Amino acid sequence: MTTGLMMERIRHAFGATEVLKDVSIVAEAGKLTCLLGPSGCGKTTLLRLAAGLEKVQDGQIYLQGRMVGDGKTGLCLAPEKRGIGLMFQDYALFPHLNVYENIAFGIRNLTPERRTWIDAGLERMGVAKHRNSYPHVLSGGQQQRVALLRALAPEPEILLLDEPFSGLDVTRRAQVREDTLNFLKECGVAVLMVTHDPEEAMFMADHIVVMKSGKVVQAGTPVQTYFHPVSAFVAELFGAMNHFEGVVEKGQLETPFGAFPIPSIPDGEPAQVLVRMEGINVSLDAHHTVPSTCRTTTGHVVDTYLLGRSSHLHIRVPRTPGQGLSDDNEIILHVRVPGVMKPEPGATVTVWADPKQVFAFALS
Repeated sequence: MTTGLMMERIRHAFGATEVLKDVSIVAEAGKLTCLLGPSGCGKTTLLRLAAGLEKVQDGQIYLQGRMVGDGKTGLCLAPEKRGIGLMFQDYALFPHLNVYENIAFGIRNLTPERRTWIDAGLERMGVAKHRNSYPHVLSGGQQQRVALLRALAPEPEILLLDEPFSGLDVTRRAQVREDTLNFLKECGVAVLMVTHDPEEAMFMADHIVVMKSGKVVQAGTPVQTYFHPVSAFVAELFGAMNHFEGVVEKGQLETPFGAFPIPSIPDGEPAQVLVRMEGINVSLDAHHTVPSTCRTTTGHVVDTYLLGRSSHLHIRVPRTPGQGLSDDNEIILHVRVPGVMKPEPGATVTVWADPKQVFAFALS
């Protein structure tokens, strides 16, 4: 592993409010590392510390093995001396410079090779015809592409991205995101990106660092983070869940989909099982073939909502004996299925859960 950025034991406070609490992360060269978490979790502060826009109070920061920030000695190498590229959330293009001049601004020695790189980058990102245009005539997606080229033009050792797609509409965001990822892979630079959008993190990142209240709560690949969350917080970060609460008996917890083992929680203790909306399967055919490892239950449709690429169903199912901390006899499941499914309210359906989308945790 070649380390692009390493931040060790970082602590940071604004006044009496501690916003980073002993945070350590690594961003590998040639990989995209994503800081994911809700607003106020500390991810943007961590990015600003990496950029040198905030001085390290406690901990150390290394770029390509070179220390650039140290809380003990007060070392804080200036941003322009760190060899970083920084792309702000609002892109911050210079309004008095055209596209080409914006991109070339940070290059100290505009050699023929760098001119060729700029020309190729303009073509690659689909903005070559706007090379002489000024920022105010560009769309949001075009401004984003120009800002990315400007950040990469000086050949930084690491690129820092602060929610780079948040200002784009949904349709444009998907295309710009894909173009950006492909271009970054070609460049081979280490990237540290901040986002609060879990789908964006899953799409972009090689490595996801989940943050909550100034701490790293989980780090791993997108697959590890999505399918093996370490807490209910991490699981719910990737989408709405169906909650089933109860008391552990014989090392398991009862749900409408059967009993799920919870070996880490003692009998008699409260626990919860979470099932993703997309982890629940629905069939209008009572004789539908179901995997032998799954237990089915019968439910009745309450409401259906067509969302375009998927359908959202509310399904009422009976609460099983011993399942739940409530006296209610029924539970409303929230289910998302691909495509169009619009059964009439009251229709009888068979439902079962995908074990890979079921997670069990202690009930705090």
